[in-house]
Parts: sequence; C-alpha cells; structure tokens
Amino acid sequence: MTTVLFSSNSSNGAVLLAAAIFNDLASGEEVAVAAVRQPVAERNNLLKIMAANGLVWPEIEANTEIDLFAYDLVVFLADDNTGHCYPLLPGMPPVLTWRCGDAADNDADYRQILKAVQTKVDALLGQGYLATLVQVQQNSAMILDNLQEGIIAHDLNRRIFFFNKAAEQITGYHREQVLGEDCHLVFPGNFCGSKCSFCSNDCAPLLPGKPYPLVFTTSDGEERQLEMSITGINDAAGKVQGVVASFRDFSRELALAERLGEIEQFAGIIGRAPKMQEIYQTIRELTDSKVPVLISGESGTGKELVAAAIHNEGLRGTNLLVPVNCGALPENLLESELFGHVRGAFTGAVRDKKGRFELADGGTIFLDEIGDISLAMQVKLLRVLQNGTFQRVGGEETIRVDVRVISATNKNLREEIEAGRFREDLFYRLCVVPVVIPPLRERRSDIPLLAHHFIKQIAAEEGRDELRLSPEAMDILLTHAWPGNIRELQNVIRYLMVRCREDVARPQHLPDNLLAGLTARSAAAAVSPRKRKKLTVASVRQSLAETGNNRLQAAKLLGVGRATLYRFLNANPGKF
Repeated sequence: MTTVLFSSNSSNGAVLLAAAIFNDLASGEEVAVAAVRQPVAERNNLLKIMAANGLVWPEIEANTEIDLFAYDLVVFLADDNTGHCYPLLPGMPPVLTWRCGDAADNDADYRQILKAVQTKVDALLGQGYLATLVQVQQNSAMILDNLQEGIIAHDLNRRIFFFNKAAEQITGYHREQVLGEDCHLVFPGNFCGSKCSFCSNDCAPLLPGKPYPLVFTTSDGEERQLEMSITGINDAAGKVQGVVASFRDFSRELALAERLGEIEQFAGIIGRAPKMQEIYQTIRELTDSKVPVLISGESGTGKELVAAAIHNEGLRGTNLLVPVNCGALPENLLESELFGHVRGAFTGAVRDKKGRFELADGGTIFLDEIGDISLAMQVKLLRVLQNGTFQRVGGEETIRVDVRVISATNKNLREEIEAGRFREDLFYRLCVVPVVIPPLRERRSDIPLLAHHFIKQIAAEEGRDELRLSPEAMDILLTHAWPGNIRELQNVIRYLMVRCREDVARPQHLPDNLLAGLTARSAAAAVSPRKRKKLTVASVRQSLAETGNNRLQAAKLLGVGRATLYRFLNANPGKF
C-alpha cells in the first residue's frame, strides 16, 4: 500500500481537489491532506464541484508537524514560483511540486483547477510514475541496507531521515528510535564526537574534509572505535540541505593491532614500540574528558605532538589549541601573554590585548616548559586553574574562561618540588593524568619507521626522489645514543638529504658526530676485552619488544651474535 501526502502553501482548494481525485482513481492506496488553512469561504463551491464529478471531500490532517517518514510521496501544490523539490536520499520521501493555478474565486476557476489537477493525477497513477518512484526508493534503500558501513543522514536541523541496517548493528539503536529525531537528543555526547558541525545554529556548518576517528557509546553502554566520513547533501541549486555520514567499526582491528604492536602511527605521532602503544591508548581514553594533562619527556621527544593529538581527538577538537612556550619569555612578558593587558598597563601597552587564556576559551591551552616559570607566576596560574578566572595586567575586570590545560616539561617536577622551585599544589592541579614520552634510545625499533617517515616528508617538501638507507647506515642510526631524540633524528635525515645525491645513503653521508661516536665505541671495544654477555629471558624479551621482533636488531642491542640469540631462543621454546 502506497501513502501520499498532498500539501500546499496556500492553494487549499487545489489540494482538496487533488486528494479527492487521487482517492477516486487510486486502488488500495492511502491519501492524506495537510492544509494551511481550512477553506471555509470556498467550501460550498468546492462541494458543488466535487459532487458534480462524483468526488468525496477528503479528511484534512491538522496542520501541525507532519511525520514525512510515514509517506511514500509528498505532492506540494504551489501558487508561486517555488522551485521543484527532489528526494535527497532514500528514507526521505520524494517531493513533487505541481502548479495548478492560483486561488479560485468562482466555479469557473475551480473547474479550470480541477482539469489541471485531474491531468496530473491521471499521469501519476495511470502512467506508472508513482509505482516507479516508490520502487526506486525501495531499491536504493535495499542497496544501502546491504552495505557493511553504517549510513546516517540528517537535515540542517539535525533531524535524522536515514539510518541503514549496518548503522543499527554498529550503534545498537533501531531506526524506529532515531528516524525523525534530533541527532543530539538521540545519541548521548553527539554521534559525531568532537567534530560535530551542527553544534551551533549561528553559522553554516563547516564539514570535516577527511575521515576521522571517534569513540561511540552504543545503546548498551559499550565503547566502539569508529571511523567517520561526512559529506554534504546538495539540492539542484547546489545549496547544502543536510549531510550523510558513513562510518565503520574498527574496534576489533584496533584491539588486535594493539596486541600485535602493529599500529605505526596515531594522530600524527609515529611509532609502534610498546610504550608508544600505551600512549595511543591513553590519548583515546582522554577523548571524552577535559581533565588537565601533564606531558613529560626529554627535549625533542615530541611532547607538542602528543598535546595536539589529545586536543584534536577530544571534545574540544573543533576549537583552538593555543600554545605558549613558558620557558622562552621573561616573567613580565609571560604574564601579559597568558592573561592579556589593558591599555597603559605598562610602557608599550598602547591598546587592550587578549591573553592566551582568553583566546583558548572553549578550547585548549598548551603550556610548554611549565617547569621554567617562576614561583610568583605559579601562584597566578594556580588561581586560574582553581576557579577559571583571572584579570588582565593593569585591569580590574574579572574574566572567566572555560579552558582545558595541557602542560609539558623536560624536568622532573617532583625533584623541583623537593628543591622548592615548584609548588606542590600546582603540580597536582596540572598532573591529573600524566603522560610520559620515552626517549628515542628506549624505542629503537621505531628508528627505521621514523627515518622513512622523515625521508618521505622531506622529499615531498623539496620535490625530489626518496632515498634508501643502506644496512650499514641504518646500523649506525640504531646504535647511536640520540641525546636530541626525534628532533636530532629529523635533522640527521635532513643532513642526509643534502649530502647524498645517490639513491642509497651510506655511512660516509652521515654527520661527523655520528661517525665519531661509532669510532669511539669501536675503540673502546678494542681496548677493553669484550665480556660475553649472559642472556636472560627478561633481557631477550625486552630487546625483541624494542625491535619489533627483529632478531638481528635484537642481537645487536644485546651485544651478541645472531647465532647466539637463535641458540638461546631454541633452548627456551614457548617463552617468547
């Protein structure tokens, strides 16, 4: 059975005639009428015309919000220049726009409208257009229902009008629960996570340009890792009318990859060492939280990348991440930089200026090298963290902000507390969730991965071919101490890209300090008789983990030959 809705902006007489004719000609179909106003004045004329043509006055649905999803077709009768409307996506009924004349004043006008409407209804039913429209809708819906990816679509008011079977299976929600509902009201925490483009009604939606990960909580409370892609739905004039989102569940793939240590990068961070896998998991756990995070690690380990990942993957990812290098500014300038100042507050303050906390309102502020700020500045910063308020330098107005704080340091703040250089209460305000980034020497298995990444990146920047590292050159990289960590490795690769004009980079292309270190290690080994290292299950396990189960590299880390390592592995079956 097919259901059709007739509606209009003002031509109620035409709507009633169309519905009456449809009722008369259709067999086994249902019809409904939604009128803007009751046609009281022309009721007698309409009744007379209908009676003369054997038509029955149709029931008029109250002019409230109409559930379009209950109909297979909507026919809109317009008496103005309203453009044609077409179906946007399966699940939303197609809309036909008919023009059958202006409002009638007499019998002759109604007879003319009747003739025009009758011709259109005859074509709709008699020539099979209605059946074709419905069949196309059903076929399209069937195709989308057989996709493995979830599909959800909503209009500009976030009203959901399509939800396929895969979406039901992934989310745990049935389409009866979500169709016609506000996306934000149906799904707790917004379906699209921090990248939602419809959180504000004040501006046009800015859609994400590429797929992004998100954590979704199913109807049973289970968290799932999804990947979401969003595309705008345009009408015939190219105007956005809604969005369609496709998503897939890669929770199992992610869990398996984590167990196998196969995740090579996450949110711009490169690495697959076990310690990096733990950092990835911590970032995911922080997605739906806004608690302060303290990132610690040596210089050059990539603390700013981790801070950006925590911000971008979290609820505030659509707002600003505002960085401040606390160690690069003297105390008087740092206070103005953080909190802003008013005109005349000090020499050179020629106008009011917002501080970084104001700029980060609704987003995140990243306080790099937090261990370098003075005790006086620590007191002022503590006040902001406690109640979210501050005053600009030289100002009297109290300003309130909603800012997430991520801080970073290369110092041991507990030692700084014991030495009296850092406030303990501030430390506990900043370090709700600690993230410790390992130095490169503790994740040597990531060196080949990072080196290849930098080679590819620099080659793209300079428009040249990528080069390969010879095994001998890679051995030197693997055994270097890397006091400058990832930043030093990146600089070494840039040096290689300048020095090496061949396809393969060899040891002679490396910087002198790396070669000098290699010479020093070789000389030390020649002077001191080499002691045979005793292998243990624990040391072998650690070396295999650090090298991604590369036995040759593990043997080098252990200081033994490959054959020695193989004999030890064979002698201890089932332990690795």
